[in-house]
Amino acid sequence: MTTRKGEAEIGRIIEVRLEGLTLRVADVRRSIEFYGNKLGFTVEIDKAPQFAMIRVGGPTGGTIGLLVHDSSDPLGSNSTTPRQRAGIHVELTTDHLDALYEQLKGRGVEFFKPPHEEPWERSMRVHDPDGYTIEFAEGRRGHRGVT
Repeated sequence: MTTRKGEAEIGRIIEVRLEGLTLRVADVRRSIEFYGNKLGFTVEIDKAPQFAMIRVGGPTGGTIGLLVHDSSDPLGSNSTTPRQRAGIHVELTTDHLDALYEQLKGRGVEFFKPPHEEPWERSMRVHDPDGYTIEFAEGRRGHRGVT
């Protein structure tokens, strides 16, 4: 027999943190070049050609895992289209969007959307080598006060 919990007990959620995400990529070394050398993030684990882990935001920041495509998996990432990968956004923030844009442009990063205003934020976007969208927004997400 199950007992019904009180409303106060149901409302409590144990804190959960987002540590990172993993992207399936065609070439881990090529992705390391992009995320590490071009974007300037820290390569924390380099087990290329199978896997790498990129640290974003210093030692307390989150991670982006780079995992090589698994061609033996019929439902794996090789079945995703370029359009589907472009629809996946890795959303990052900075307090200095225009300065970051100039710095990354100087490293050869080609943005398909330079810094621009959206109704909800100021942002810019680039595709990584596999076509995933990397979006940089100014300020903390959801804290701009613009709707």
